[in-house]
Amino acid sequence: MPTSVGRITKILSKIFLQGLVVVLPITITLAVIYWFASTAETFLGGLVQFLAPGWRYWTGLGVLIGLLLVLAAGLMMNAWITRRLLVHAEALMGRIPVVKSIYGSLRDLARFLSRDGSKDGFHQVVMVSVTDQIRLLGFVTREDFAGLPDKLGASDTVGVYLPMSYQIGGYTVFLPRSAVEPIDMSVEDAMRFTLTAGMSSAKEPLPGNKARQE
Repeated sequence: MPTSVGRITKILSKIFLQGLVVVLPITITLAVIYWFASTAETFLGGLVQFLAPGWRYWTGLGVLIGLLLVLAAGLMMNAWITRRLLVHAEALMGRIPVVKSIYGSLRDLARFLSRDGSKDGFHQVVMVSVTDQIRLLGFVTREDFAGLPDKLGASDTVGVYLPMSYQIGGYTVFLPRSAVEPIDMSVEDAMRFTLTAGMSSAKEPLPGNKARQE
């Protein structure tokens, strides 16, 4: 009898974990979307009603304004003057205790999740050899060091970000091009693979599908 109970418990635990792997990412994603929508609706919607009390307000206007503001911020970043103002604003926040830690973490998170091929994004997934038997997965962040201090990087130098697993953090190293090996892998897949310590990839089926295939 105890053996049967233990076997049933093990089976139920396995099924529960498989369901958790499926449900947890969906739940967190929906929670983040709900948080953004409710915050934008409450704050921006309330701001519109306060500044323009006679204007006809409809539910969802705050969310729409929030999306438009994000798009406008993205467009403004293409302007040189906006980038310069942002640099000065970041320098100011970097002098304020507590605020610099919170802002710096959120900024690094946003930059880490940037997957485009722009100047400020990750350019290429590479493998960096630490020893003959140890290699690290990294992302090329800079290939042009023009306008920067001479000792920071030469013409054959690349900047590589080496992320840590299960947390937003890592190291930026400057290496010769010959020390990095390009990997045929998308930035999104590489980030997922690295953050889960190599246990997840885009090509792997969901736990339920994998169980059925077996």
